[in-house]
Amino acid sequence: MIWLRFVVLCFSLMILGKIYEVIYEWLEEYFQRCEIMARILVCVKQAIDVSQVKVDTATRRLITVDAPKKISDFDKNALEEAIRLKEKLGGEVLTLTVGPEDAKTTVREALAMGADKAYVVTDPMFEGSDTLAISYILAEAVKKLGPFDLILCGEASVDSFSAQVGPRLADRLNLPLVTYVKKLSLEGDVVTVERNLEDSYETIRAKTPVLLTVTKELNEPRIPALMAIMKASKKEVVLWKAADLNIPKEKVGEAGSAIKVLSVLAPKMERKKIVIKGETPAETAEKLAKALIQEGVIKR
Repeated sequence: MIWLRFVVLCFSLMILGKIYEVIYEWLEEYFQRCEIMARILVCVKQAIDVSQVKVDTATRRLITVDAPKKISDFDKNALEEAIRLKEKLGGEVLTLTVGPEDAKTTVREALAMGADKAYVVTDPMFEGSDTLAISYILAEAVKKLGPFDLILCGEASVDSFSAQVGPRLADRLNLPLVTYVKKLSLEGDVVTVERNLEDSYETIRAKTPVLLTVTKELNEPRIPALMAIMKASKKEVVLWKAADLNIPKEKVGEAGSAIKVLSVLAPKMERKKIVIKGETPAETAEKLAKALIQEGVIKR
């Protein structure tokens, strides 16, 4: 019977060895995954839907009072890419917004798309802040939120299109900056990006943490499903005031801004009201061609 016990013991050890091997492989895979889990922050602006803006024809002033607001289009591309990285590598995606208190409604869409938590920094004394002041507010909020592997911004906002906030924020945080990103991948602590330089493309590798500004070419933002929208209503939107970040009054608003916008006017759309007539279609076409050449619209 001793040999039988010996066989049972060996068999038991083999089974235990297999179990230990499976557990070891699972733990190894788990810890490897933990190492590459990314913590990503996306700066999201509540922008005016410029397609819905009306113009006062008498003064050429823009009527923005009733214009709907939305997440700026480029910021949606940044958010979509952050969520795709989270789905692939794990981690978390936070959004950060500086704007009026009603921005907390707008950022619900970001949560529905897949962001884990949203922060809105709002205070009456932020009124009149330019990109210099906005980047200061964002930087103070980022410092409070803690370190991130990636900070993603849209290349510009659809309403002002200054393309200043991302670069200014990177400078304030002393982070590497890569702009106009049209493609990116993250492996460990190295991000590889492809930049659009209009007449050429440039591939860059950078170590995290790094700040990237992205273009619309990067992806096609998802449309949240009904279930995702319902779940987003339960996710947290944190509101911070200037006092929560110890922001002094002289650093924000008009006092902390380098630029003051005096007016925003729609361009003049004056027509010459020239009517081209002819006896035949060919004659009319000839007169039209001559008129266009004379105006410099086309060349011979």
